[in-house]
Order: sequence, then C-alpha cells, then structure tokens
Amino acid sequence: MLQRLADQFETSSSTYAAANDIERDADWFLLKLQEEMGELTQAWNRLTGRGRAKGRSPEEMERDLADEAADILGHVLLFARRHDIDLVAAIERKWKFRPAPEPFDGQRAETLRR
Repeated sequence: MLQRLADQFETSSSTYAAANDIERDADWFLLKLQEEMGELTQAWNRLTGRGRAKGRSPEEMERDLADEAADILGHVLLFARRHDIDLVAAIERKWKFRPAPEPFDGQRAETLRR
C-alpha cells in the first residue's frame, strides 16, 4: 500500500517538477517537506483562530487543513522513496505493528487492472 502510494505521488511530483523546471535533488525532498509542514501549521492556525482567516469560510479552512495534511503525507512518502527508506520496516520497529495491505473489493480491483 505505501509503495503504491509513493509511486503515485512520485508520478505526480516528477510531472509537476518537469513542467515547472524544478530540480528535485536530495535536499529538495526534505526542504519541501518542511515547507509543507509550515503550510499545515498555517492552515491549523487559521482554523483554530490563531491566524487571520483571510476571508476563508470554516469549510474552506477545513478543506485547506485536509489538503495540507495530504501534502505532508505525499512528501513524507517522496522523501522515503528518494532515500530508500523502508517505511513498513520502520513502522514495525517504531510503532510495533505491520501496516495491513489495503483490502480490495471487486470494483476497486477492476479499476486498478485498467
């Protein structure tokens, strides 16, 4: 599951980088993760009244928070992928469980085969 997600984020990220002439060197992955963490913090501060709402509705601020959390997930997976970090093994060591593979239903499996 994590590898598949990492591969999907890689496809999206590399396409974006190529279209915008961005060099994704080893440092870029960590720096981008830090940038996204700042954006998540900013979204949280807005949502919790610790930052200016800038005209955003509560629903928009909730969506912003979710979007930034998705960015963090993507950039953690990209960082791990770039640096050959086995996240499943690390999760087993640090969190004491093995991530379960995502269950597939017939419709989802059919979509993936296309």
